[in-house]
Amino acid sequence: MLKKMGEAVARVARKVNETVESGSDTLDLAECKLVSFPTGIYKVLRNVSDQIHLITLANNELKSLTSKFMTTFSQLRELRLEGNFLHRLPNEVSALQHLRAIDLSRNQFQDFPEQLTTLPALETINLGENEIVDVPVEQLAAMPALRSVNLRFNPLSADVRVIAPPLIKFDMLVSPEGARAPPP
Repeated sequence: MLKKMGEAVARVARKVNETVESGSDTLDLAECKLVSFPTGIYKVLRNVSDQIHLITLANNELKSLTSKFMTTFSQLRELRLEGNFLHRLPNEVSALQHLRAIDLSRNQFQDFPEQLTTLPALETINLGENEIVDVPVEQLAAMPALRSVNLRFNPLSADVRVIAPPLIKFDMLVSPEGARAPPP
């Protein structure tokens, strides 16, 4: 077990160092068994955090993200968090004023993260395969750049299914009522 943990830590360190040394605008920590975002990474990336435009933390075991994460990486254009155990976002997600796409699919959201509706550049929201019943349709309809919201395999209320279509100017992807996500 300790050997596997050591390998996971070494993998994260290697990926972070690659990002710093190459001057890449991408930090890919997908499938690293992370339960939280390692605080040491903030120090390592402090001189390049403004240059990072894509962070992938997909398929980890994250239960939450901190406000520090959102404010440190405020220049993000894309954030991939699918396949974790997230159920909410910190209010500081509003610091991501340049964010164009966020993938929160296959998490544990029961409530639509309404902070996303304050992001002016956001074009794509993926919340497929969560447990969301209600959606702030009017707030989404007012978002200037929004093009697509994926809500497939969520137990959406009948109200959302009826009210949304005439109000929205973006693609809202939903599954047939009662549909279940395929097993992983």
